[in-house]
Amino acid sequence: MQYSIHPPSDYILQHQSRLLPAWPQAIASVLVMLQPSQFALLARTLDTEQEKEKLRSHFLNQGRAIALALQQQGYLADLFDPRTGWPILSARGTLPLDDVAVVRAALGYSTDRCGNCRVILHPCLGTAVYPSTLVSSAPVEVLGAIAQQVLGITAPQR
Repeated sequence: MQYSIHPPSDYILQHQSRLLPAWPQAIASVLVMLQPSQFALLARTLDTEQEKEKLRSHFLNQGRAIALALQQQGYLADLFDPRTGWPILSARGTLPLDDVAVVRAALGYSTDRCGNCRVILHPCLGTAVYPSTLVSSAPVEVLGAIAQQVLGITAPQR
């Protein structure tokens, strides 16, 4: 698993009121988590759907732990369901978040179309990667420190 911490993209800042309408503070940091998959996530098969559900569950557990730690320090935090794009902890807005677009904006990875979905073309993992996103009102450095503490690994320096 790899993750990276970024300031929010212009798109996220511009559309925050549609993504997280109840948030009174601006999004200040974004965590992008990329989990390797056993399978290329191109075709919808029983194996790929089970794998996506396993990776989704792992992210939701880890993301909730990070969000709770941030909230205990007085920051807002939410994770977006990779399956639906809707926030998990906050009121739903009118615009779901596209994890693939977040990865493209934050990391510059190419994407490809697969049916009605877009997939990431990771430089090492190809399409065998599952993206997910957490946002916070915490500064980038604070989110990075908490993510490192919860996940037990250090994000690469950008």
